[in-house]
Amino acid sequence: MTDSIAVAADRGRARMAWARAHEPVAGVPRWARKAALLVPLSVLPASLWRVAAFALHLPIIKSRPVNAGGNLSSWIPLELYVVLLSIASEVLAFTAIGLVSTWGEVFPRWVPFLGGRRVPTLAAVIPGAIGATILTVLWTESLVMLALGRTLTGGAIPADGFLNLHTWQGVLAILMYAPLIAWGPLLGAVTFAYYRRRHARDASGGSSA
Repeated sequence: MTDSIAVAADRGRARMAWARAHEPVAGVPRWARKAALLVPLSVLPASLWRVAAFALHLPIIKSRPVNAGGNLSSWIPLELYVVLLSIASEVLAFTAIGLVSTWGEVFPRWVPFLGGRRVPTLAAVIPGAIGATILTVLWTESLVMLALGRTLTGGAIPADGFLNLHTWQGVLAILMYAPLIAWGPLLGAVTFAYYRRRHARDASGGSSA
């Protein structure tokens, strides 16, 4: 009984710490909060599709490559590679939440050497701006080329390829990947709002904590 109470208390403290860390920062526009929440959601369909097609082997693609040579899947199982890629994508997308939450302005206590310290404005803005630019260019170009029936290198998509738009499987794949176009612009907008808020606060001599 005592152990159960202790576990419940630990879970309660963890939930409270999580809630405090993700509490919206005062002064964050409502649109910025919504945009930040949409970032991981824009990545989720593609992640779920990859796991369903390549890890769970659901019949939603025409052909399944043994591996995607030239990347990690050439020396680890494709299933594991896809799962790790999907998890990494979601974790990366989730960092956008930090731009509207307290942990994006003050390092969490558990971070070694930095816990409790103020996050430098540019330490969040520069990676956010670079990431938004790269993602916008990458996914816009990728999906435009796929819509034209071309790979990124300009070659034609094979007739038996899983991204062939002449099959329902190919259409489904494009639809699941299409939301990724929003990742870069949404991140850019949230980064801009973060910079404006922090810059205005710093200029007025206020604390970012």
